[in-house]
Amino acid sequence: MRKRLVSTAIAAAAVGALVSPGIAQAAPTARPAVVDVLAHGTKSGTSVIDGTVKPGTTVRLAPARTAGDHTLRVDYQVQQTGYWCGPAATRIALSARMAAPSQGDLAGQLGTTTDGTGWIGQVTRVLNNNLGGGWYETKAMPNDPPTQAQRDLLWNDIVFDIDRGYALVANIVAPANNHPPGYPNETIYHYFTVIGYNDDRGVLIADPASFGGNQIYWLSFDQLASLIPPKGYSA
Repeated sequence: MRKRLVSTAIAAAAVGALVSPGIAQAAPTARPAVVDVLAHGTKSGTSVIDGTVKPGTTVRLAPARTAGDHTLRVDYQVQQTGYWCGPAATRIALSARMAAPSQGDLAGQLGTTTDGTGWIGQVTRVLNNNLGGGWYETKAMPNDPPTQAQRDLLWNDIVFDIDRGYALVANIVAPANNHPPGYPNETIYHYFTVIGYNDDRGVLIADPASFGGNQIYWLSFDQLASLIPPKGYSA
């Protein structure tokens, strides 16, 4: 059993469907391209899939090779439906450790419906079931803004997990005044995957929604911490 800070899991409701689906289905590519995250614009506004939004297309992202950046190799996919952000984010996280199941398979395991994936605890269960063992735990962040203890736990979990080859899945609520890049001008209930961090307390996000072509991008840790309440994350 690993040793790290532990918080009590709270079964808070967490709808994970996108408010604005607008994403059509497409077949995955047969051979993922290898993309160096750092070389292909981890700034806001960058699409790693040839500047286009192709749901289900797979792109394999290489880990960071520079000092100060700590990122994972994952297979990134745009979510295949407007309400499969939970399955797609879960798949990205699993791909850091294994050949991940399809989004459709994971949607079934998660119990995802057209209303989305109901609670981050469902993601935790599916991550552990697929990987075997109990690495992942559900961490609740019910306070908005989060307490300092919750912020400290989140940062410690990010560093601990990424350094050991595990991605995190976060359930977020993004109001119009606090958006990641490219989000439409409304409150978005969503899941995305944390696949890296840097020594300046930035976090690398793999976002299956690809709003505005923003797929892989950096957020400040402070913004990530402000987006999760009152939901939670799997780490």
